[in-house]
Amino acid sequence: MEFAFPWPFSQGEWLAWSSAVVTVLFGLILFFAPGLSLRILRLQTTPEHPEALAEARATMSGFYLGLGLTCILFAQPMLYIALGASWALTAFGRLVSMMSDRGNTLYNWISLTLEIVLAALPLAFAFGLVP
Repeated sequence: MEFAFPWPFSQGEWLAWSSAVVTVLFGLILFFAPGLSLRILRLQTTPEHPEALAEARATMSGFYLGLGLTCILFAQPMLYIALGASWALTAFGRLVSMMSDRGNTLYNWISLTLEIVLAALPLAFAFGLVP
């Protein structure tokens, strides 16, 4: 059995693939620069809890890298649905936080917009909205 890299050909595949690549890039930044990543996310670690950096490297980057790389390497519609659903639920969580936690900030609006786009790209392809 031979493994061939599933390069995207159609416009829809490119959109879904792009969302997966951005997800992998977020994961790589979290993995290799957790301190910078936490500052970008407006989170702060304390010297008493160095395990907070391990949480960024392990839990946060692991999810992004695992799902993103799986989508890129296997390019299956069900994986793209999982990617889109994950980003959609991330956006939903941010929206709930904006409404209930007084998080109506420019940062949250920009992040919400990005998350909606990252959710829409793979879902549009997986559900056949973009050929």
